[in-house]
Amino acid sequence: QGQLVESRGGMVQAGGSLSLSCVASGPTYSSYHMGWFRQAPGKEREFVAAISRALGTTSYVDSVKGRFTISKSDAANTVYLQMNSLKPEDTAVYYCAAGSTIRMGRLEPTLWGQGTQVIVSS
Repeated sequence: QGQLVESRGGMVQAGGSLSLSCVASGPTYSSYHMGWFRQAPGKEREFVAAISRALGTTSYVDSVKGRFTISKSDAANTVYLQMNSLKPEDTAVYYCAAGSTIRMGRLEPTLWGQGTQVIVSS
């Protein structure tokens, strides 16, 4: 089915920027839509952004629109999440995900990465 490996997250001050990447191995990248989810302490995992397989159509949760950008490199089997104007409430473990369905703009994942911690200090 393949594997998803995220880059290391990090710590940044509020207002700063951070970029995450996720490399997909095996048939995953060419077969699936890709996306990012996050889980803050004590909260449920939530959808952040998705990018469709063929057209590269993007969708975002309202709380990150205008601040986060999802993109992909087909040549590198990699999906990216550029995060700008970060807020303390963006602090979470971020997960790369793959799935065959994007429903109402939200990726329905069937494969997960291991997660990477992002901390935004105030």
